[in-house]
Amino acid sequence: MSAARPSSAEADAALDSATNRAALAEDQTFAGPAPDDVPLDTSLAPATTDDLRAQAVAVAAAGAKASLLRFITCGSVDDGKSTLIGRLLFDTNSVFDDQMEALQRDSKKFGTTGSDLDFALLVDGLSAEREQGITIDVAYRYFNTKKRAFIIADTPGHEQYTRNMATGASQAELAIILVDARKGILPQTRRHSFITSMVGIKSVIVAVNKMDLVEFSESVFNEIVAGYKALLPHLGFTDIRYIPLSAKNGDNLAERSAHTPWYKGPTLLETLEEVEPQTFAAGSPHFRLPVQWVNRPNLDFRGFCGTAAGGRISQGDAVLSLPSRQRSTVKAVYGPNGQVESAEDGEAITLTLNDEIDASRGDVLVKVGDPIAAHRTLQAEILWMVDRPLIAGGRFVAKLSSAQTPVNVRSLDEAVDIHSYQPRSANALLMNEIGRVTLQFDKPPVATLYSESRELGAFILIDPLTNETVALGIVTGLPRVEDAPGAAARSAQAASPAAPRSQFERVRAEWLGPALAADPARARGVTIFRAAAAVAIGLFALILGLALWKAVLLGALDFALRPLLRRLMVPAETEAAPADPTTVRDGEGI
Repeated sequence: MSAARPSSAEADAALDSATNRAALAEDQTFAGPAPDDVPLDTSLAPATTDDLRAQAVAVAAAGAKASLLRFITCGSVDDGKSTLIGRLLFDTNSVFDDQMEALQRDSKKFGTTGSDLDFALLVDGLSAEREQGITIDVAYRYFNTKKRAFIIADTPGHEQYTRNMATGASQAELAIILVDARKGILPQTRRHSFITSMVGIKSVIVAVNKMDLVEFSESVFNEIVAGYKALLPHLGFTDIRYIPLSAKNGDNLAERSAHTPWYKGPTLLETLEEVEPQTFAAGSPHFRLPVQWVNRPNLDFRGFCGTAAGGRISQGDAVLSLPSRQRSTVKAVYGPNGQVESAEDGEAITLTLNDEIDASRGDVLVKVGDPIAAHRTLQAEILWMVDRPLIAGGRFVAKLSSAQTPVNVRSLDEAVDIHSYQPRSANALLMNEIGRVTLQFDKPPVATLYSESRELGAFILIDPLTNETVALGIVTGLPRVEDAPGAAARSAQAASPAAPRSQFERVRAEWLGPALAADPARARGVTIFRAAAAVAIGLFALILGLALWKAVLLGALDFALRPLLRRLMVPAETEAAPADPTTVRDGEGI
């Protein structure tokens, strides 16, 4: 006869008696937010159950009306970026009970604020970050209020980790630039401000932190504001606000501080809830679909998948595939839930076409009439992110949207002095330096200015040997001659001399020759040389005893007929335009 099975209550009691309660408590500390059915310990958490539930109800009621704001905190090291975010989470009742318990314990072990809570530990989670008391990687945190939802990117301030700061800034709509009230504006503050402007952020909040350490001095605040305003002519910011605060103590964060009666503006949280970030449009008004994948599940379906980078597309619209410029019309548009009538900027879609055209990953589908094109050379502004220097001639792999192609740094045009924001000549770019370069691609990518489209105007450079990302960049200039079918013929026509528009220009073109007539700088130099030679011959004739009028006539004849003599002696040089050394035809050695 089998033994009787124990009841559920008996089994639970046996398991409970065998549980290692110390280990269980340690695991639960890092288990994340507490379950909904477990009451919160109000003695440890800053928010009661009713507070959190009321907040959740308010956000749910707001629904689609609650807008989303993505912002970053940046600035120099130890300016208080992580502390500001941690305190903001605390003051908005976004810290759960288990997180509060962990914060109290970790503040005693890793804290840098004495007996007070170290709110930076709510954000800095890596062991290396806690040991050193710095931010290394980008940390994302989410919270909301009754008016808005927020995604915060806490970026590192150390110069060594500038690449991580640039990564966080690339997706933000607004930046909070912190300045230590004791130290003022530092080189890393200038660098972060320039990178913030470089990636297209237009709205910034300059938060003068640690005001409690300067006794909330209005003069110190005004001095920092004046110093930052001196940087603005070199930056692209259009909406700038200045707030004095103490992130550690919460002054002017969520509530107005009694220590700054001279400050009449809103708190940081009020500003974040009300601000409408001024950014250029993330997408173009023209429809563009960078092809990420060609979906071919069977013989009857061939769809081009990607995320729309601008505009609107509907069934029946005429489209081009770039760079091949093959034409077709849209047969159907598919979204995540099936076929739809149309799709807009930012939507993940699949397009099927009425014609079988050759388009693959890296190509771009656009509407007929879109001026965008593929370019072999681009002018760009880059942030160099590795410790070995960049020099002209470097070869990398460029990833621009979904396209990936080898690229050469054709020239290093200039570097940006991070202290004055003025351009300077440079033979190399060192780590964390910003420069302007000309890039030449093996396969022309479809690209446009970053100010027109983030998706098709931003890129990264990858080391082909190590697969390390060495630089990020934005497109700042396009070539005049587009690298598209027929561009070679247009380029040749542009390189040849323009048709003379008058009798004088026809005579001048004949006298100089086609090559010189097409190059104003060379034509000016040759003309001056020929005039000087004619004068020298006339003077020599006078020395030999020739009459003055004969010497003048001899010089004039030399000036007028010397081109004829040169053309007879070296016709190839005078009749042919100089070859472009950057252009290599099929079969030629390089």
